[in-house]
Amino acid sequence: MTTVLVVDDEPIVRDVVTRYLERDGHTILTADSGDTARGLIEGESPSLVVLDVMLPGETDGLALCRWIRATSDLPVILLTARGDEADRIVGLELGADDYVTKPFSPRELASRVKTVLRRARPSTPPRERITLGSLVLDAARREARRDGKALRLTAREFELLWFLASNPNRVFSRDQLMARVWGYASALDTGTVTVHVRRLREKLEDDASRPELIETVWGVGYRLRA
Repeated sequence: MTTVLVVDDEPIVRDVVTRYLERDGHTILTADSGDTARGLIEGESPSLVVLDVMLPGETDGLALCRWIRATSDLPVILLTARGDEADRIVGLELGADDYVTKPFSPRELASRVKTVLRRARPSTPPRERITLGSLVLDAARREARRDGKALRLTAREFELLWFLASNPNRVFSRDQLMARVWGYASALDTGTVTVHVRRLREKLEDDASRPELIETVWGVGYRLRA
């Protein structure tokens, strides 16, 4: 059984999300502030956090997301206002796994929770190890190294890198990557892919502004050079 922490200062949002997620068999914890949420994360070890960006007090959603990612790979789904694109991008850059814009469909959120949890569960791909030059990926350990140096990747970053490395020199569009890595058959916003590719480059490349490993194929998508 999974435990989901719902963090939002609006009681009606917490209640609606709780009802829908409980229908899927999740145990639900709720918090109305970042400080309360932090205490629950430390004390209860939830499986996933649904996190509103706009929280009262000093610890807003982005600050809490930053703290979570600095200490663990706990999956995070952000709730953001429809017009707050900057917050969504910052949240993804901080390591959030996904986001849903308000007002949102509770069914859509429940589906996103299911998908993120499924992707976060370690699973051993058919191949357990990929070596491409100085890049070595170990599926059993969920570990990536380049030039012998361990790379600190989130679960989703590892999944994206593993998929690209499993298909070297093949170009994938953002929609294809959303479907294959995130598990969404269709996506209204593929900016998530762009942000994750950028973060991978920052961790993989000698010069992220001039990537040599993960290439952009203009007008098409991305490929990993073997």
